[in-house]
Amino acid sequence: MKAQHVQNGIACLLIGIALAILGGCGKSGVPTPKTYQIPMKGPLEEAKALLENYASGAPMGSEASRFKDLVDAVRKTDPAKADVLEKGFAELQKTSPQGLAPKAREILNALNK
Repeated sequence: MKAQHVQNGIACLLIGIALAILGGCGKSGVPTPKTYQIPMKGPLEEAKALLENYASGAPMGSEASRFKDLVDAVRKTDPAKADVLEKGFAELQKTSPQGLAPKAREILNALNK
């Protein structure tokens, strides 16, 4: 009886090994990485995006500390618009939270002229 159990155990083990070898686990190895193209925003587009957020009612946050850097970056490609941004950002920082949206729309209009 014991010999029968041992033979059954060995048979089950061999069948399991055969299934594992023949079935496998599908493709092995590391999948190929996918690449995505993310368009980079220029400094003017970034400034406009901030202004659009303010115009939509978003409050001014810590991003205000980057206003000068944005103005400097825009100045390299479009000094006139950099002047508009510099003046506009300075005014925004003095504006009350309730007046932020209209002031941001005003600056956006000036930039789009």
